Amino acid sequence: MSNILCIETATTNCSVALSIYGKQVILKEDNSAQYSHAERLHPYIEAVLTLAKMNKKELTAIAVSKGPGSYTGLRIGVSAAKGLCYALGIPLISIATLKALSHQVKCDKGSYIIPMLDARRMEVYSAIFDADYNQIRATEAQILEENSFEEYLEKGNVYFIGNGVSKFETVCKHPNAIFVKDALPSATEMCQLAEAKHKIGDHEDVAYFEPYYLKDFIAGKPTSK
Repeated sequence: MSNILCIETATTNCSVALSIYGKQVILKEDNSAQYSHAERLHPYIEAVLTLAKMNKKELTAIAVSKGPGSYTGLRIGVSAAKGLCYALGIPLISIATLKALSHQVKCDKGSYIIPMLDARRMEVYSAIFDADYNQIRATEAQILEENSFEEYLEKGNVYFIGNGVSKFETVCKHPNAIFVKDALPSATEMCQLAEAKHKIGDHEDVAYFEPYYLKDFIAGKPTSK
């Protein structure tokens, strides 16, 4: 039996799913406007296991979204995942956040999928995938401009998905651009990806694994009261 707990905390969506043989059986998530991972992640983990009538000791691996994304969100998710792996003596699986997000789009051959997560101002974290979810451009932090992704837009339909979409929609008027709004990474899409990595033994070193921040953390100015 392959029981994998999947944890996604890269954005405001606090998401936990239980995967059995790659199929999601339970999902608990909160896609609110505020980050609430510190308060909700562990109760969600307990709720998912309770609903599945499963003990933590029955888990065979923990999968966590590795980023890029929110610095704090990623830290909370990875810390929880590593803690469970240490306590239970089970392997850790990391899932690229943008790859999982791309799987929310189903499109025809010749189309492209560009997941993008909000960074700052007109900047996003993005990657490019073909219709079969093969990554054809590395993950980057980039400033959005009117002609961004023009090479792909000229070839066919391009699906933009993630919380960075609203930024690009304001500057991109290309007819081949399709904007998938209000979509955030979820543990749902992690299930099959985690199962595939677990089958081939693609696990992380629990002691040394760190989230993929892509950029250094820059603390914001404290809010004046």
